[in-house]
Amino acid sequence: MLQTFYDVMISHGRWMLIPAGLGTTLLIAVCAILIGSVLGCVFALFKISEYRILRFFAELYTTVIRGVPMATQLMIFYFVVFSPMGLSNAVLVAVIAFGINSGAYCTEIFRAGIQGVDRGQMEAGRSLGLSWSQTLVKIILPQAFKTVLPTYTSEFITLIKETSVASFIAVVDLQKTCDNIRNATYNAWIPLLSCALIYLCLTVGLTKFFATFERRMAKGDGAMRRGRD
Repeated sequence: MLQTFYDVMISHGRWMLIPAGLGTTLLIAVCAILIGSVLGCVFALFKISEYRILRFFAELYTTVIRGVPMATQLMIFYFVVFSPMGLSNAVLVAVIAFGINSGAYCTEIFRAGIQGVDRGQMEAGRSLGLSWSQTLVKIILPQAFKTVLPTYTSEFITLIKETSVASFIAVVDLQKTCDNIRNATYNAWIPLLSCALIYLCLTVGLTKFFATFERRMAKGDGAMRRGRD
């Protein structure tokens, strides 16, 4: 077994391809979650807006994006939208596609968090002389962020795993790298199990990291409450 592993992954330096593929995976995921967070904030505010047209556009966006498989969206963006425009950078297209997809899920996450804050908080802020936007930024959003943090971090971890379909448009990410090794060596189980193990370590590590972060935030809130008392 060790000899087989050496022949497949170590010889000819094939293992050195994996860090590059992993880097592409993380680049797409991080950039996409940033885009998705911005879109999520905007469309979440649209969804709770008093203007019907804004609510309509937000509902249309989330319904369409969440109702179409990610792989299909990715190929539509690449082959239908951007290729005719001359944009052939597959990584950039993947970042945009995953960002727009993540934005639809972040919209619902942020909307639920904002609406989960007691309405009296908005009224209290306005009674103190704050504008609607000031109350939203200084009072509502900080409370909503703490509420949605576990779901938001789960979305990021899910996004990392979903980037494996980026290989559909020839992005050489972690999944595609391991698949290339499989094709070169005619050995399926070592490259694919190695890929699965890396994804597993990555997601478990991030899950524990975010769980620790959430606990520290909870302790900080508890210390602040005790200080006020």
